[in-house]
Amino acid sequence: MSTFEEMKLDPLIMKGVEKMGFTKPTPIQEKTIGPLLKGRDVIGQAKTGSGKTLAFSLPLLHAVDPKSRQVQAIVLAPTRELAVQIAQEMRKLGAHTGVRVVAIYGGQSMGGQREELRRGAHVVVGTTGRVIDHVKHRSLDLRSVKFVVLDEADTMLDMGFIADVDYILGCVQGKKQVCIFSATMPQRIMDLSRKYMIDPERIMVNSDEPSVETLDQYYAVVKHEEKLGFLTDLLQRERPPSAIVFRRTKHGADRLARDLHQKGYQVVPLHGNLSQSQRDRYMDAFRNGRADVLVATDIASRGIDVSQVALVVNYDVPVDPLIYFHRVGRTARAGRDGKAYSFVSKEESGDFGRILKMTKAPILPMRPEDKLHTFVPGTSVHGGGGRRYRSQGGGRQHGRNRYR
Repeated sequence: MSTFEEMKLDPLIMKGVEKMGFTKPTPIQEKTIGPLLKGRDVIGQAKTGSGKTLAFSLPLLHAVDPKSRQVQAIVLAPTRELAVQIAQEMRKLGAHTGVRVVAIYGGQSMGGQREELRRGAHVVVGTTGRVIDHVKHRSLDLRSVKFVVLDEADTMLDMGFIADVDYILGCVQGKKQVCIFSATMPQRIMDLSRKYMIDPERIMVNSDEPSVETLDQYYAVVKHEEKLGFLTDLLQRERPPSAIVFRRTKHGADRLARDLHQKGYQVVPLHGNLSQSQRDRYMDAFRNGRADVLVATDIASRGIDVSQVALVVNYDVPVDPLIYFHRVGRTARAGRDGKAYSFVSKEESGDFGRILKMTKAPILPMRPEDKLHTFVPGTSVHGGGGRRYRSQGGGRQHGRNRYR
């Protein structure tokens, strides 16, 4: 189906689609919406920025009965920002349907969210911990849910939330349609699908690696103490309307944001130590152009849809090559052009070597002298080849996640 009209969606939903300016479905939307409208369980694998939110939102809205006051659908997201983003997009798509979408997540008052739920919600979009809190406090009843979405499921696994997901799905009684979207499909997600899904249709559009056609990737070998000057030179030369700069740690993100602010840049940080109100305020400033640089830890490398990002900088090279792809996937989204730069210190050579080994796209040297450096995949001083971000024990009973 090459157009949304061919999908025979509810005319009221189509009003929302048209108002948001969507005309032609992306590959993941084209392949996924049809089976979901037919009631099939679906496992969708596609890169970031491919339009997964719309792919599950349209069938979900189609399945909900706005005349009922019961919660009929739940969408689980790994981060607060993604939950808010999904809810906002779903409200716009369903603006003419009467479907009420409520977002629940940590960092906000339970009482305020409880009142929102009490007034009636057809769709709940939330983080796993806060959903469980409301279930246990009896302010959220999942027994009438018939449509379940797990978005960014591999990130939930990395953050130790699979046990939470298992608990929530166990609270949904009776027949339900389940859809899982993820950039990668590790074994534990497949185990979950076998437990809760019936003959799911597996749809793989492509890997999480960004499009070679729209993303230019570069690297420079830079001493750690010289990275700040190198970054400011790059920003002055490129003058991007918006840029995300990634750091490994929360402290490093704060320090770099302060340094850039002192140099006159309109910059905001984003990391796990900020309150929810701060995170909302900073993201709003970045989305609306009041800040042109976002300095973030990997909490922002997945699920944050800021379509206008022109440039991504890996100030610190990630240990896990997949995180590299998630980061640079913040730019060159939905067919737009973008650039990604990586500043590689001597200590990070092994980490960058693993990235070069995994990528199919060329990552080009920024300067002639960068060509002379050889990157050998292997253990670095920053932690070797394993994932850096792990929870302790895999569930809420062991404490909140340590994902930065």
